Amino acid sequence: VSTQSTGCLLLIVERQMRASTLIFALLISSIALVTAEVYFAETFDKNWESRWVKAYPKKAENADGEWGWSAGKFYNDAEKDKGLQTTQDAKFYTISAEFPKEFSNRGKDLIIQYTVKFEQNIDCGGGYLKIYPASLDQENMNSESEYNIMFGPDICGSSTRRVHVIFSHNGKNHLIKKEIRPETDEFTHIYRLVVKPDNTYEVYIDGDKKESGSLEEDWDILPPKQIKDPNAHKPSDWVDEKEIADPEDKKPEGWDDIPAEIPDPEASKPDDWDEDLDGEWEAPQIPNPEYKGAWKAKQIPNPAYKGEWVHPLVDNPDYHPNANLYAYDSFKYVGIDIWQVKSGTIFDNILITDSEEKADKWLAEWEVQKEGEKKAHDKHKEEERKKAEAEKASEASEETEEAEEDTENDKDEL
Repeated sequence: VSTQSTGCLLLIVERQMRASTLIFALLISSIALVTAEVYFAETFDKNWESRWVKAYPKKAENADGEWGWSAGKFYNDAEKDKGLQTTQDAKFYTISAEFPKEFSNRGKDLIIQYTVKFEQNIDCGGGYLKIYPASLDQENMNSESEYNIMFGPDICGSSTRRVHVIFSHNGKNHLIKKEIRPETDEFTHIYRLVVKPDNTYEVYIDGDKKESGSLEEDWDILPPKQIKDPNAHKPSDWVDEKEIADPEDKKPEGWDDIPAEIPDPEASKPDDWDEDLDGEWEAPQIPNPEYKGAWKAKQIPNPAYKGEWVHPLVDNPDYHPNANLYAYDSFKYVGIDIWQVKSGTIFDNILITDSEEKADKWLAEWEVQKEGEKKAHDKHKEEERKKAEAEKASEASEETEEAEEDTENDKDEL
């Protein structure tokens, strides 16, 4: 076989291998697209009320707030940016929507993503979602309704500013042990929680990863792996005092003769002091600058010090690893169950899926919204400023006219 023929044969084989690799990659990609699921997607169009069920758990106290449908005072797209908005101050808000079908996240990623806009410069209130199992009674939903996951920002003053990530297990709600700070300005922000089948999680805000880790380590869902040995006790002769009084240090002579207070040398007996009536005059007492307090021997390192006694640990018999902490057999509803002092929050773009690609697509759409919203915000603020200036000028003009009228009236009277 000639060298030229061999080269042609190798070229053909290489092209076939490349074609096979491309076909395999496309096949894998197609499988991923087919298996990826969107469990719930809500952008709040004009028919949103047909999909959402309002609950009124505080009806007896007249404390339930009404929901509105609005893009707010500033936005990128007047229709597309409309979402579910709280409209009344100092009220509770309770609402939920059912998924097209019940699902479990076993063996799959779970992505919860949505946008929230605190247009009112929120002072105290929630902005989080709850994901519920099939057992939820939508019409009677309340703060005690059992949920699987609670995720999103909660703000009240400067002391409470955190992103909640709460998992419910065996009837108990477990809060994340890490502190995740939310966005608190008046713009739309996008929050994402990813829960993975390897019992790990990730939290993103505006596409930036803010926290990640292990469900076992960052929540107290399981008992600790180790506990203090109940049979271990600090030895009675254990010395854990780092320092002791210097036995060679001696108290100076006359130390105890120095009084804590002395008569004020600058005080003088009042001219009207009558010793027959007032008794013998005594100068008032003041702190003695020479007084050094009770004497104490200086401290020196304790030669018998053994260090801090550390309680030994043993394996916890109540600990049992659980590879399925991430998994829930039933997801059926998403809900909002919050209290707000100042209303105006807008919820939108709720997505629950196992597809990172789908979540990223919605994230990219938020990026466009963000830029337009910022321009609209600046324009809105400028219009408000001009309006305020015009009102101020109008008030000043009215005051001037009134003053001139008063002056004319005074002249007429004269």
